[in-house]
Amino acid sequence: MPDRTIYLDHAATTPVSPTALAAMLPYFGEIYGNASGIYRQGRLAKQALEEARRTVAEVLHAHPSEVVFTSCGSESDNLVLRGIMWAALRAGRGRHLIISAVEHKAVLETAHQLAELFDCEVTELPVDGYGRVDPDDLRRAIRPDTALISIMTANNEVGTLQPIAALAAVAHAYGIPFHTDAVQAPGHLPLDVQALGVDALALSGHKFYGPKGVGVTWLRSGLSLVPVQTGGSHEGKRRAGTENVAGIVGLAAALREAEDLRPAETTRLLELRNRLLDAIPALIPNTRISGHPHERLPHHASFLFAGIEIQGVLMGLDMAGIAASSGSACTSAAQTPSHVLTAMGVSAADAVGHLRLTLGRSTTAEDIEEVLRVLPPLVQRLRRLQSGNW
Repeated sequence: MPDRTIYLDHAATTPVSPTALAAMLPYFGEIYGNASGIYRQGRLAKQALEEARRTVAEVLHAHPSEVVFTSCGSESDNLVLRGIMWAALRAGRGRHLIISAVEHKAVLETAHQLAELFDCEVTELPVDGYGRVDPDDLRRAIRPDTALISIMTANNEVGTLQPIAALAAVAHAYGIPFHTDAVQAPGHLPLDVQALGVDALALSGHKFYGPKGVGVTWLRSGLSLVPVQTGGSHEGKRRAGTENVAGIVGLAAALREAEDLRPAETTRLLELRNRLLDAIPALIPNTRISGHPHERLPHHASFLFAGIEIQGVLMGLDMAGIAASSGSACTSAAQTPSHVLTAMGVSAADAVGHLRLTLGRSTTAEDIEEVLRVLPPLVQRLRRLQSGNW
């Protein structure tokens, strides 16, 4: 086995940055108080919690009171979808929810459960061959009883960016709140919620070099929401439970660092990513890029290899010291074709040959050249084996 792993699965998770880790350490031991306590240890924890809230709000161009800390991106999505739809049902404002067909399962499965258990009606918007939603399709789907629209900022499997500002403008023309799962965005895209025009947004710490087990829901002031997790009055009575102060401090430090590094890192990663997008289809016959060729995350390269099942490629890459994936880490063990690729019109036969390479701070030009050295003969060899032409 190689001495060093070339890690190309940053869309799945990232290592905790030294900056975030250093910020967290005091809150595991020295400052261990409950942020609700009135004694000194509690006050110090509360101070750290609110400073982290201000930091997140600053990056989002939002007010600190609009920031709610959660356990992960999935919980953040659940909080918005359930909370806003329950509030609409309670007020008699409507029961119709619009999402896209390529949402993360945290949105898709929550929407389906709302339909099954709470008699909501869900419309899944179609996407084009690149995975993008047409704002005109959204306009046509809106009904008098539409209570919420939720469309992700960037797709985790194929990297495609959605026209969020245009979609949010359509929603607001009809007075409907708009939520976006922006889990893949930090460090790669601007996160100005005012410029995006959204009303709610979800983030997850471990996607941008923060710790696992902590996330953010941003909720525009005045948005009506029923708490999903009940108990104490934590997080402005929007999410009960003792706050994970160490994790929250780490998330805020990581988000601030990711935003500060974003301009330079985006330029660097774009060059490396474009090398992959240009070279792999040229070096490997019967290969095409999945997702939009340009309107995509700057660190994200993904491909469809005809005539092959990708699991063998992933194992071969792993043996060569290269960590990659076929798409969403949440569904990597599933045997059915990706719902994202299916919605994009990719056949089941082609969908099983999907490879995702997502770059990060540790990725070098030498790493990319090593991938280009290892991947083409690996794919060709496996194609021969899987076709029976030994």
